[in-house]
Amino acid sequence: MLGAEEIPRPEYPQPQFQREQWLSLNGRWEFEFDDANAGLDENWAVTAKKFSRSIQVPYCFESKLSGIGDTSFHPWIWYRRAFTVPADWKGKRVLLNFGAVDYRARVWVNGQMAGEHEGGNVPFQFDITPLVKPGANTITVRAEDPPTDRYIPRGKQYWEPKSRGIFYTRTSGIWQPVWLEAAGASYLRKLRVSPTNDGVARFEVMIARPAAGLALHVALGDRKEIVAEAQARASGERAAVAAMVREPRLWSPNTPNLYEVTLELRRGATVVDRVQSYFGFRTVSVDGGRVSLNGRPIYLKLVLDQGYWPESNLTPPTDASMQYDIKMTKEMGFNGARKHQKLEDPRFLYWADKMGFLVSSEMANAYLYDEDYAARYVREWMEAVERDWNHPSIVIWNPINESWGVPNLSEARQQQHLRSLYTLTKSLDQSRLVIDNEGWEHTEMTDLFAVHDYARDEQTLGPRWMDFGKPGVTLPGRSRHWLVPNVQYNGTPLYLSEFGGIAYIPEGNKVPESAWGYSGVEKSADAALERLRGLYRAIARSPFAGICYTQITDVEQEINGLMTYDRKLKFDPKVLREINNLLQ
Repeated sequence: MLGAEEIPRPEYPQPQFQREQWLSLNGRWEFEFDDANAGLDENWAVTAKKFSRSIQVPYCFESKLSGIGDTSFHPWIWYRRAFTVPADWKGKRVLLNFGAVDYRARVWVNGQMAGEHEGGNVPFQFDITPLVKPGANTITVRAEDPPTDRYIPRGKQYWEPKSRGIFYTRTSGIWQPVWLEAAGASYLRKLRVSPTNDGVARFEVMIARPAAGLALHVALGDRKEIVAEAQARASGERAAVAAMVREPRLWSPNTPNLYEVTLELRRGATVVDRVQSYFGFRTVSVDGGRVSLNGRPIYLKLVLDQGYWPESNLTPPTDASMQYDIKMTKEMGFNGARKHQKLEDPRFLYWADKMGFLVSSEMANAYLYDEDYAARYVREWMEAVERDWNHPSIVIWNPINESWGVPNLSEARQQQHLRSLYTLTKSLDQSRLVIDNEGWEHTEMTDLFAVHDYARDEQTLGPRWMDFGKPGVTLPGRSRHWLVPNVQYNGTPLYLSEFGGIAYIPEGNKVPESAWGYSGVEKSADAALERLRGLYRAIARSPFAGICYTQITDVEQEINGLMTYDRKLKFDPKVLREINNLLQ
């Protein structure tokens, strides 16, 4: 890595699938708005058209760190940059990786099409070996992000010109790292690790360009010592092997034990391709109305985390910024976060794994339903689950939040789509809990009964839920039903997955004129904390298996944060920890 200190976000972007030889393409790219959508007709990918701007990748053009900071609508945008393949990559396959491009991307290398991808939240890769040449090469990217299309998964990105209410500034185009890596003639392209707490870990890989005579070899390391090895022959593009660790050290928030893994694709004694990864031994389940981690009850104490930053929108500005958010959340007494309407950066999940931090992972949703939405959403959700399968920190999958994408659940096909997402997720991954519809309008298919309740005070919240589950007690009334029509509560644990939203503006903190909070704005920190204590007292008397407080930071005009948008503390973390200790 040359000049890593000059490159934004210089760390390896995907620590769970890391190759030794790689080259970051973050940094300065040529850039052009294409508001007339003329670039394809004028063949900008081939011609020497000069782009009039430059942009700092991986930050979106709407953000300050991009160097542009234009928040107006620009549906079509172009990027270009030069690169040189390192000389010691000779004879290797050259792979071009994008962490995420919102929403559609076309990519050319030296004027030749490398490939296309649709889906703004998930990574994609092209083998560009036939397209590169010695010396200077050029990558060109065209991104298309329809800013007002509510049938594409967009999360909290607003479809109107200026952010308002619960919706924020858009993130268009390249918004996660871009990098090259060198791989073998046959190479590993996908890994799934399935550990059990008795010490058995199964490793399944997919192989690109498979050849005869290949074998998969795995070596497991614990604190730099090899503790297990195994090898099995490949069968075409697949290979699988199991390894046994005696007396495995389990992963949990208090003991985030991880095992390093070296995976090698071998032909005889020759290593054809090598990847570094890691995993943790842990299980998550529901037992007796509680959530269990490794067979022991755990009270979920999560905080809602939108994953926005004032200088970079959805892109974490630095590696340290992600570590800081996790560190401060834990210091406040929470044991995890519900990443809200955002598939978070893989390096955030890496630090969650390393630091012992539970994650409820949620896909960015669309808002309206039709057949095209259903197809594109299912495709991207499957890619999301595949990307993050191996993270021990993820304990919950949330495909849908508050009926977004399925706004009319009195309609049979939208009900079936909601059910299908639960069963699809379970068909891909039975090792985690799945919530069918975060917040309300549940089907009979959900592992947690997640409810959103922004009751203002203890006297309102307590009576609603104190007797939940007792014979003859019905669900409290609300404008949006807790269940879809003709469905009965399935008996799963009750989870208060949004509550609080207590706003407070510290002295000297500037906020937009449109600033607001879910349940009013308190005039002092003491008043906000006393109301929070009251809510926690009500929760402690109710049969909740976990909570998720709204929210860890302010975001633009939304000021419900325990920290300001620029991550300044509003309250003493020790006091928040004492309040969280009311829940066990």
